[in-house]
Amino acid sequence: MTKAYKYSIVYFLVFSLLLILSGVLLFEYKIGFSVEQISSYYLGDEDKFINPQTSSSILKIITPHIFAFGLFIMVLLHFLIFTKKRSSKTLKAVIYLTFLSAILELLSPFGIINNIEFFAYVKLLSFIIFELLVLFSSWLLFRSIVYE
Repeated sequence: MTKAYKYSIVYFLVFSLLLILSGVLLFEYKIGFSVEQISSYYLGDEDKFINPQTSSSILKIITPHIFAFGLFIMVLLHFLIFTKKRSSKTLKAVIYLTFLSAILELLSPFGIINNIEFFAYVKLLSFIIFELLVLFSSWLLFRSIVYE
């Protein structure tokens, strides 16, 4: 692997960490990390002056995220394919779980606004799993650059 390629991956990983950090901070600030906070964000709360979300408002939010999540995950995991871990079962599991958690994180609000409480748990769990898998993938990629 050339030195320029390694530098570009390190820069990508730095921006990825900034993206993860900002995502966690925004999730905490806007929604919160409890099932009750997630439910009240999507279903509304008169005491906190939070309007309930509608299908169209959720669709407006997730439409750009679908493209951004897909592109970001594809680039990150594409870089991992060029490492020595490319044929491991761990990497295959990380790839499938990352895409699955991203899809669940994006689509779970539709279940929440239809008063299915289970989806508030899905939203929280899929967000946490997605962030951890992105961190793990970033660590694997960084490790492959440093120890190659």
